[in-house]
Amino acid sequence: MIFVAIVEDDVDTRQTLQQLISTTPGFSCLGAFESCEAALPHVQTEKPDVILMDIGLPGMSGIDGVRQITMLYPDIHVIMLTVYQDDDKIFQSICAGACGYLLKRTPKDILLNAIREAHEGGAPMNASIARRVLQLFRKTAAPIPSDSSLTQREMEILQALVDGGSYKMIADRLFISIETVRNHIKHIYEKLHVHSKSEAVAKALKERIV
Repeated sequence: MIFVAIVEDDVDTRQTLQQLISTTPGFSCLGAFESCEAALPHVQTEKPDVILMDIGLPGMSGIDGVRQITMLYPDIHVIMLTVYQDDDKIFQSICAGACGYLLKRTPKDILLNAIREAHEGGAPMNASIARRVLQLFRKTAAPIPSDSSLTQREMEILQALVDGGSYKMIADRLFISIETVRNHIKHIYEKLHVHSKSEAVAKALKERIV
């Protein structure tokens, strides 16, 4: 069972998402909230696996919300679900800790698969968003590669993260256990001085580590 929370200020969209999650086998909606301020106390007590987060919210923005959530609860995966597709919003969301970025017009089946992918450690994005992310990081990439002191295996795993691989996909590709993948990723975070997969991917692309 994948436990999901929704943060969306539009009533119709919020109710539609809540109904979709609640009526799909394998999913459970822990709550649907109109703001980050309303959601945060419940996130603290309920600990959802995945949060669908709008950006344009009353009060605290979705970007500030994902930054606070991923800082306090790094095991919670946050997917931005928004109408915005400009580079600045995408960049800020990923750097804040979002593991995925989807447009609200995303079909229901693709949205559900994206939630599953995020839960498994992946980084779901619409194809158009993924292309813009790659272009954005290429434009902002530093000219000199970072001396990150990563081992060859850690470099392979970091490349797999950049490619959007989940923990299970990486384990299968490298013929190692998921727990071994987790240990390597923990060391990668320590060496890169980051706290989430999205931050690691952002730094890897910006500093041309991979």
